[in-house]
Amino acid sequence: MKKYLSFFRLRFLLGLQYRVAALAGIATQFVWGFMEIMIFAAFYRTGADAFPMTLTATSSYIWLQQAFLALFAAWMMDNEIFSSILSGGIAYELCRPIDIYNMWFCRNAASRLARAVLRCFPILIAAVFLPEPYGIAAPASAEHFLLFLIALVLGFLTTVSLCMLIYVLTFFTVSPQGLRILFTSGVEFFSGGVIPLPFFPDPVRRFMELLPFASMQNAALQIYSGTLNQAETVRAVALQLFWLIAVTAGGKMLCRMAVKRVVVQGG
Repeated sequence: MKKYLSFFRLRFLLGLQYRVAALAGIATQFVWGFMEIMIFAAFYRTGADAFPMTLTATSSYIWLQQAFLALFAAWMMDNEIFSSILSGGIAYELCRPIDIYNMWFCRNAASRLARAVLRCFPILIAAVFLPEPYGIAAPASAEHFLLFLIALVLGFLTTVSLCMLIYVLTFFTVSPQGLRILFTSGVEFFSGGVIPLPFFPDPVRRFMELLPFASMQNAALQIYSGTLNQAETVRAVALQLFWLIAVTAGGKMLCRMAVKRVVVQGG
């Protein structure tokens, strides 16, 4: 465990060095967040009673989504891993006395967390001071906030586990580009990254909420805004825990199979 914590610490400290990139990301996410909220505000003016969330709750959903984008964005992957697999550099990592899945998991988690730490606080602080209903509102209750933090951590770990599947599947492909495009496009849609899941028709929404992608960000953001009742909250957190265990176990099993079959040509 100590060696994996070392990988995590080193990659986390490395990620904190990219402050200029973080500033550029903050500016981009502010503009994107305002654009989304203004679009939703225009729709709400046509009849707020027809929407499943209030504009205040929707604004909170969007600002939290932007603040913690680095935790949930499927397109934020480690290109070094893809490069090592395609170039044959993976041979050096396989020689180390470590579990390669655990090492990659720690590296990915640390990189995402470092990016989120640099970006989330400026966005959250600015969103708090925006006028209602365009800013971020306080959580529905202290209990909701605690459950939000739990769901946030579970969603973050589920995101890393799902991305790990793409790294592992690269062992079986000539190029990972097709997998990455398909995966990121699907995740953005099914996780609520494009449109919050409550805005989908009920039959579609219920189906999408059962998928692992809904356990990434949708569950945590809905819990914060108070749009889920107690039973729905417990169900959402339980689904997050289930998918985290299932996806991680499947990824580790697939990784063991890939490592046994990997062939590195050249020297």
